Amino acid sequence: MRTAVLRSLRSAAAAAAARPAPANSHLLRRGFSSESVPERKVAVLGAAGGIGQPLSLLMKINPLVSKLALYDIAGTPGVAADVSHINTRSEVAGYAGEDQLGQALEGADLVIIPAGVPRKPGMTRDDLFNINAGIVKSLCTAIAKYCPNAIVNMISNPVNSTVPIAAEVFKKAGTYDERKLFGVTTLDVVRAKTFYAGKANVPVAGVNVPVVGGHAGITILPLFSQASPQANLPEDVIKALTKRTQDGGTEVVEAKAGKGSATLSMAYAGAVFADACLEGLNGVPDVVQCSFVQSSVTELPFFASKVILGKNGVEKVLDLGPLSDYEQEGLEKLKPELKASIEKGIKFANEN
Repeated sequence: MRTAVLRSLRSAAAAAAARPAPANSHLLRRGFSSESVPERKVAVLGAAGGIGQPLSLLMKINPLVSKLALYDIAGTPGVAADVSHINTRSEVAGYAGEDQLGQALEGADLVIIPAGVPRKPGMTRDDLFNINAGIVKSLCTAIAKYCPNAIVNMISNPVNSTVPIAAEVFKKAGTYDERKLFGVTTLDVVRAKTFYAGKANVPVAGVNVPVVGGHAGITILPLFSQASPQANLPEDVIKALTKRTQDGGTEVVEAKAGKGSATLSMAYAGAVFADACLEGLNGVPDVVQCSFVQSSVTELPFFASKVILGKNGVEKVLDLGPLSDYEQEGLEKLKPELKASIEKGIKFANEN
């Protein structure tokens, strides 16, 4: 996948070389002239946190962003001052405290929410629910008030529950548009691609692996039978790759030994998905990503699968396609857990 992150880094490298690249070269590579790139405001809620800081950096170097609003309960003026010195297109402003949340959100085209507490050793995503659910509900209430037409990218875990919470908040406010609410599951795709490329011994840049279901444990279902290039890996390897993809977050939590969770890779994945949403908003055709969205692909009200992104968010939710017997079995196994997580989010939103 080509991303703005990589393109911008290449542009920065070129600018530092003996023969600087033209100032608008990264924009021209997108097929836009420097004059025609639309103005886009992006707000990052939770910008001072472990995911929020590197995500803010990556959004600052995205040439599709013209205004970058960084919000958190504290610490954001420093983060904003830091990234504002980077010589890229976007203007940066930092906002701290609930009284400045409205300013951060006003006029936003895209809101990215990495806010909340991180996972710690021994914690499941469900353990995070009671804290993060309240944070998400509060932030979404503000989104409904100050930028009701914005696309919302939900990173805060547990995504299987926080996306339904957001949907209920928006419904109560009368602003819900199912095309504009996304659970960011891109890290599952990033991991599946990386792990698959290693076993298949192919360049990871050319690998594509759809990941469907949800964003926690067994609800994460990588479809290696649909991977490209197809390497015809034996079933035991496919099962091991599936398990590692599902446990990727735990792998990082344990490796950091109580000092953090998957912040850097999540920031990268969040930036990749945000870039895809911005491309869709700007009318770039055939932008396809996996995401946890309102869906009729299964009997569940929300489900992660490939979606086509466009000017209004989701243009089309794509079917799952042909599944192997192992994947079909995994699909049936994940449904009860995912259903329970969705219902838990809906219940929280309606009772609190």
